[in-house]
Amino acid sequence: MRRRDAVLTVAAVAVAVAAPWIVDDYTTATLSRVLVLGLVAVSVALLTGVAGLPTLGQTAPFAAGAYTAAQLGQHAVANGPVQLVAAVAVGAAFALLTAPLVVYARGVVVLMITLAIGELAITVASRWKSVTGGTDGLIAVTGVRPFTGLSTLDTDRARYLYALAVVGVIVGVLLLALRSPAGLYLRGSRDDEARMRASGHPVIAYLTGAYMAAGGIAGAGGALLVTTQQYVSPADFSFDIAALLLLGVVIGGAGSMLGALAGTALVFAARDWLSGLLPGHAPLLLGALFVVTAYLLPRGVAGFDWRRLGRRDRAAKGATQWTS
Repeated sequence: MRRRDAVLTVAAVAVAVAAPWIVDDYTTATLSRVLVLGLVAVSVALLTGVAGLPTLGQTAPFAAGAYTAAQLGQHAVANGPVQLVAAVAVGAAFALLTAPLVVYARGVVVLMITLAIGELAITVASRWKSVTGGTDGLIAVTGVRPFTGLSTLDTDRARYLYALAVVGVIVGVLLLALRSPAGLYLRGSRDDEARMRASGHPVIAYLTGAYMAAGGIAGAGGALLVTTQQYVSPADFSFDIAALLLLGVVIGGAGSMLGALAGTALVFAARDWLSGLLPGHAPLLLGALFVVTAYLLPRGVAGFDWRRLGRRDRAAKGATQWTS
């Protein structure tokens, strides 16, 4: 990581930690939801940008993890890490079951298959009332404790900080993993699959592992969703959410995990906050955001080169001095 990028990352983390003491409770709750969706967007970025499997179906393991955590909460399992681990396991297991449908496809076909998986998951969630509560949803009665013996997270600030810590740990571990040979194998499979196969690499196994990891990350997002809003319903996993997640990944930079978080924050800020200033114009704002980003930042927010901007400024200043 370049020095300037490291400075920007540290500054962003500092602002994120300080945010609940600066803004009101409603905004803190909104930031918690952005963190949750940002984590799911990270799983989308892992598949789309690193593994080369563009997806619209990460809302399915997201839902599986959320309902798992909600069921545990309703049965008085208040330990946050227990809910989190269970949600990760269920999300990864769901991905393993659906992997044969996804990892052999490429391009637009992957988008269509994952879209179908996501829509089927929503249909099941809407109709399986005994487990999911149907369209009425589930309320996680038991408040979550970050660890055994600690008090429950009973304020928006506490839930936000818990979500921030979990997202930070998961993204940090993922970034380390992507710097390992596993990350290189995935990128190699994405860039030149034929050469990787000719070299004896099990490309399908690599893609299956990435798909399961993304499912586990999305499942963790589901557990955090239940922790932060203490309620879950099929509306939380609609096609609109899946499309906005993919849009956030594209805006942030498809191959960047931190860019996925930033892009998701921009998308949902445009939808939830800016649309409040211009009611009924959220689609217009999102479309404008996408067009401006695609034009000015073709590599996404994460691909923006601040040094090039500085060079342009110095060149313009030098030209001005020369002409004067």
